[in-house]
Parts: sequence; structure tokens; C-alpha cells
Amino acid sequence: MKKKKIWVIDDDVIYQIIVTKIIQKTNLFSTISSFYDGKNGIEALADTIANKESLPDIILLDINMPVMDGWGFMEEMAKLEALKNKTITVYIASSSIAYEDKLKSKSYPTILGYLSKPISINDIELLASND
Repeated sequence: MKKKKIWVIDDDVIYQIIVTKIIQKTNLFSTISSFYDGKNGIEALADTIANKESLPDIILLDINMPVMDGWGFMEEMAKLEALKNKTITVYIASSSIAYEDKLKSKSYPTILGYLSKPISINDIELLASND
């Protein structure tokens, strides 16, 4: 099985460190990249496309972030023409338990699931096998 690339887009530095360690423990991913808000994430995605580098297979996306939140990221990602023939699986990773957020996540075809923080090794193994 080919190892996948995973991106974590989340403004919480401590969470970034913890989730990166959890992802590393699974040994299922070749690359882990982290971004601290949706704007950094979308710029990195656009740069990756422009440089014809390989795109992430999975993105763990927080909803509530400064500068650009998770929903703003999803709107911008939908505008990227180069992604029309490539599927990047997005999982919302949020501490929000708001029903509206879970419902809204279902309106995006690229969002495959909604994970509540804290994320476990089991969660990461499951999403790696689902993709």
C-alpha cells in the first residue's frame, strides 16, 4: 500500500504537535504538513498545484481559525480548477459539537467525515483505510 500525504490545517500549536505525533505513530503516511490557518493552507495548495508537486491525499481541517476558517478554506478549494479531476479527502477535525457544523460539513462532497477532538490513533488509522 502506497503511503499517503496528509495535511493538518489548525491554528492550535499544541494540537498540531500532538496530532503530528499520533500520525507518525501510525506509520501510514509518507508526509505530514501543517498550516496554521485556512489562508496558509489554500496558498500552499495553490503553490503545490503551480509547482506540479503531488497533492495531499487527506486534509484534517479545523473549522474555527483566525484569518480564514475551515469553511472559507473549503470555498477557496472548490475554486481551484486543477482539483476538478483529483480528489483530496477532507475530514473536519473540530472541538465544536455544534449540530449546524456537522450538518454543514455534509454539504461538501469532498468532506468525508467529522472527527471530534482529541483525535486518536484509531481515528487516523480509520481515515487512512477509508481513503
